Amino acid sequence: MYGAILGDIIGSPYEFDRGNKRKDFPLFSPDSAFTDDSVMTLAVADAFLSLPSEAEDEDIRRFLVRSMRSYGRKFPHAGYGGMFRRWLKDSNPRPYGSYGNGSAMRVAAAGWLFEDLEAVRHMARLSAEVTHNHPEGIKGAEATASAIYLARTGSTKAEIKAYIEANFHYDLSRSCDEIRPAYRHVESCQETVPEAITAFLEGDSFEDVIRTAVSLGGDCDTLTCIAGSIAEGFYGIPEELKRQCRERLPEDLREVLRRFEKTLHTCP
Repeated sequence: MYGAILGDIIGSPYEFDRGNKRKDFPLFSPDSAFTDDSVMTLAVADAFLSLPSEAEDEDIRRFLVRSMRSYGRKFPHAGYGGMFRRWLKDSNPRPYGSYGNGSAMRVAAAGWLFEDLEAVRHMARLSAEVTHNHPEGIKGAEATASAIYLARTGSTKAEIKAYIEANFHYDLSRSCDEIRPAYRHVESCQETVPEAITAFLEGDSFEDVIRTAVSLGGDCDTLTCIAGSIAEGFYGIPEELKRQCRERLPEDLREVLRRFEKTLHTCP
């Protein structure tokens, strides 16, 4: 969870190709701030944490919609896309066939809170379907949550790569050096999730994954959010970076983060 939020915060000043596609940038600056990526990541986490036992799929979708709309309205200027903003305001919100990368950037909690890969993928699918019910939107969420789960449960990078390629058919053959020169701001899952996973695969520490993801450019708060969410499961995160993360969140978002951490620490 911290990994996704840190990726968002650290990547936010360089969104819309505002960076220089280098790795030697300051991790934090006065412009480092949370965006819709963090808000919706925590909204999805809050929904999952609030579920009653034995909740059915329709109950889960209802909790997701309610939580996402509640936090979206609480933070209305966080940088949502136009279709999502309309969904937040709609009196009868319905999925709108999006394949945008929003489904993948908000899914981190699914990779952490559920204890087998089938359940992780199922919950990721539900979290996407309430808005991003296009097959690519669903695939992006499932692939990201699967990578997080595999990373946190001891899979090697080679095993994670093989699973993602076999199950989601993303092209992970390009290096970041091959991706970087022509990569530009794009907001689809199919042109963000593979690049984020590649940044994770190439990085040699949590911080290096973050720097590698930002260096690709494009929609790099979201790309780095996704890469960071996977990197946390594999490497963990230094306490100093966690502190920096908490300091940049308002109290109601920090409270969700505290509940999430407490739940993880009490899980058998």
